[in-house]
Order: sequence, then structure tokens, then C-alpha cells
Amino acid sequence: MNNTRFATAVHIMTLLADSPQNWLTSDWIAGSININPAMVRKELSILREAGLVVSRQGKEGGSQLARNAEDISISEIYSAVKNTEVLGKKNQNPNPVCTIGRDINNHLNNLFVETDDLVLKFLGNKSLKEFSDQFN
Repeated sequence: MNNTRFATAVHIMTLLADSPQNWLTSDWIAGSININPAMVRKELSILREAGLVVSRQGKEGGSQLARNAEDISISEIYSAVKNTEVLGKKNQNPNPVCTIGRDINNHLNNLFVETDDLVLKFLGNKSLKEFSDQFN
């Protein structure tokens, strides 16, 4: 993943874990991350779809964790925002006449799946609470 979506999502979730009783606004969260509140709202929407966050609108609105931080794994956050393979993208049109080119993407696909499985397993062993406790 060669973008900041995962880092942004973990930052959001860590802020929510640090203030479990408070409804944090996208403006407040954006101030901590130093990004536009619209980007925070986009990520919150994805985290909400994944069942990790609940939100309410209005003057007293904001977002909170949908579950206790100890019940949320970092792999759940990763899975919610993942939009590329860990190892990047495969070449779209390798030469089908070449003995390597015609089969490279099949073999790369296996490598990509195995790598992603390792990442998910590693992150699955870490809870949001464990991660957020580092800041206290």
C-alpha cells in the first residue's frame, strides 16, 4: 500500500480509542492528522461501513468506536482501507510469447496472496488498544 490511507485510518482509530466516551468531530480529528476534514470524513465513512466506527450528525455529533478498542484488531483497520496489494501492482500486459511473460502474473498472484496473508496474520495479533496504549 503506497499511500497514507492505512496510516490515516490507524490515526483516526487511535484518537477514537483514546477518547472512548467522546464524540470526536472530523474537524478535531483532522487537526491532529493535519489533513482536510473532508478526507477524514471519507475515511470515517469507510470505517463505518466496516463496522469499526459509529457516527452521529448534528451539533453534538461526531464519531466513536463501534466496539471496545481491545476487540478491534489492526488487521480489521487494514482490511477496511486496503486498496492495493502490499507488493504493488502486477504488469498489465506481459509478453504472452515469452515463457516468463505468459505465466508471471499467475506466479506473482500467489506471491501477493501469501504476502497479504502474512500481513493480515501479523496485524491480526495486535489490538487497537495495544497500539493506542503506546501513547499514554
